[in-house]
Amino acid sequence: MFVRQKATIIIAVSALVAGCASLPFYEQPQVTVTTVALSPKTSNFAAPRFDIGLRVVNPNRVALPLRGIDYSLDIGGSRLVSGATRDLPRIPANGAADFTIEVSPDFASAARVFNELMTRRDVVQYTFRARLDVGGLVPNFNVEQRGQLTVTGN
Repeated sequence: MFVRQKATIIIAVSALVAGCASLPFYEQPQVTVTTVALSPKTSNFAAPRFDIGLRVVNPNRVALPLRGIDYSLDIGGSRLVSGATRDLPRIPANGAADFTIEVSPDFASAARVFNELMTRRDVVQYTFRARLDVGGLVPNFNVEQRGQLTVTGN
């Protein structure tokens, strides 16, 4: 009886190891903010909407099937927007894809950022954070990009 239990455990562990070895391993993709612009869909009486252009570079030998992205954009130390979307392209193997996410800030955040942009300086710092979900048993990818935005019209 003891020999049968040992054999069962060895077979189960072997199957588990073989199963884990067959899971895809993904290298961290690179995410770059390419644009931040006022959306043309913004009307005079509605809350402003922004288009954030993103470029995702996939260094892997297999396509990256993005299932969703959670994101936030801070400008001048204040959170401008945060949200999530599932409308994403499949990133080709050893390739890149550009796409745009449309975001809306809440009124208080927009007022703080607008004040920062109009009164303090010509250049403001931004931080874009995102968590990319590729689904399945693959862990999410957390990315962060910091940079500067030039403010015109001051």
